[in-house]
Formats: sequence, C-alpha cells, structure tokens
Amino acid sequence: MEQFSVLAPDQWQALERAHQDRVSRYADPYLARRSAGRKHPVEDFLFTYYTQKPGQLRRWHPGAGTVLLGPPAAARSSWKHYRTLDDGELAGLGIAAGTSAVTVDRAAFLADRRDAVVFADVILRGTAARPAQFGCFGLHEWAMVYHQDRFDLRHEYLQLRLGSKGTDKVVEDNRIRCTHFDAFRFYTPDATPLNELEPTRENQRQLEQPGCLHANMDLYKWAYKLTPALPSELVMDCFELSWRVRAMDMKASPYDLAEWGYPPIRIETPDGKADYVARQRAFAQEAAVLRSRLTAALHTATAVEERDVDHARTA
Repeated sequence: MEQFSVLAPDQWQALERAHQDRVSRYADPYLARRSAGRKHPVEDFLFTYYTQKPGQLRRWHPGAGTVLLGPPAAARSSWKHYRTLDDGELAGLGIAAGTSAVTVDRAAFLADRRDAVVFADVILRGTAARPAQFGCFGLHEWAMVYHQDRFDLRHEYLQLRLGSKGTDKVVEDNRIRCTHFDAFRFYTPDATPLNELEPTRENQRQLEQPGCLHANMDLYKWAYKLTPALPSELVMDCFELSWRVRAMDMKASPYDLAEWGYPPIRIETPDGKADYVARQRAFAQEAAVLRSRLTAALHTATAVEERDVDHARTA
C-alpha cells in the first residue's frame, strides 16, 4: 500500500503561499516586461527558453506521497495527475470518511510520463558519474555569433563587447569543446566544425558532464518535467540555481551587458579564464547536491524500475 504524509489545510496553504511569493520575485518582473514589449537578455531566459510558463511554475505541488486535506484541496481532483482518496485509504490514515483529501496519482503520472522519468534518470545519474570538465570558458556563446555578419543576428538588440572581428578572433584563438547539444545546436554554421565534439540528441546521454553550465541549468528542466510528482520546493531550488548560472553564462558571453547590471567575465584574458573556472567549479558543486536530491526524489516519487533505466542507458 502506498505510504502517505498528511498536511492539514493551514499547513499546506502556508507552503503554497510561500511558494507563490518565491516565484513572484522572478515571474512578476518578466510578465511586466512582456506586457510592455521589453526584453531582458538574462532574466527572461528561464521563461522563454524553457517550456515551463510562469503560471505553471506558480502552481504549488506537494509531490507524490503527500495528502492534502480540506475543501480547498478538493479542487485539485480535476488537476492532471491528481486523485481523490477513497474512504478505505482515509480509514487507513485515521481520517474520517468523507473528508476532502487529494494526492498525486502516481499510477496515472507514470502511465503518461514513464519515458520522461526514465530519460531524466539516465541523464541525471550519467552526468553525475562523469568527471567534470572545466576548460570550455563559456565559448559556446561566442560560437553562436561567430561570423554573425554572414548570418541572422542573435540578440540583435545587444552589442558585442569586442565587436565582430574581436569576437571572431577569440573563437579562432581558443579550443572549443562544448559537450552540450542544446548549446551546440545554436552555433553559427561556420562555428559548428570548430567544435572538437559533435553533440547530438542521440549521444546526449553519453556526453553530459557536471562541469557544464548548461547541464547544470537543465536541472530545472528535469525537475519541472517531473511535476507534479516532485515537490515544488525542489523545483524552485533548481530554478534559482539555473537563474544564477544564466547570469554567469551571460557575463562570460561576448555581449556588452554592463548597462544591464552584468559586468563582464573577460574570458579572452588569463585572469578572466581563471575567474570563469572558479565560478564554474562552485556551481558544479552546488549542482551536484541538487542532482543527487533530484535523483533521490525521482526514485521516491516514481519507483522507476532499474531494468527500464538500464535499457534506456544503453539504447
């Protein structure tokens, strides 16, 4: 029988309000900018690149294995991957028959999302098992604008800190070895052959490594893709790490963002490279803790079977 923890209305509604306040600090300014037709090169990213929208992020979930009591919880019975407890389950928890009580429907969630669960587990555990690489210096962002005068401008409202020729020279003078497909796929055509690796969606599970800023930002993606089975507090911990990693990623980019409040990490210099690696290592340590929490929560919430993971890892 499934094991539950139980939250009374005042308990879970306090958690819900705290979560919504936490989300609002990030979502409200983005929504205001969007309404005004303004862009922010750093702080819009998590809402525009990733598929989780502010309204979805604001919706609080306790995670699988938690029962929410009270009439306000009853509205969740119509939410996807939620269910109402029957009187037999209520009796087993010492709760009076007829009490409004809902929980995440593990079976329905797994029926719909098993492939996503298994793939996330493969990525999370595979990444954790590999040695971290700290020699990329954020050059993926530079490769995305290499020879940009020949191609469509990326972030056309931003200026390049070193100009086009200076940016191109940094790309040409450095070794580029990006392991992350979702960065590599945005390279300009002229930059693509300069990368020493050829990341693809198919080899992603073999290449992801824990020093990569984008792999660490993607902890947020894996967390929200497992909503509502994972608790929203964990999702937001991943979101906030991703937010800070994005800020570093853009500080090290070729763009001049000083007027936006983001002074550059000058990776074209030895001191800048050292600064980048120090920050990258610190984020890798933070991400390792979150990656471990995510993996543990995934298994607790879904009880994904090892044989499915082994098959997906070798597929």
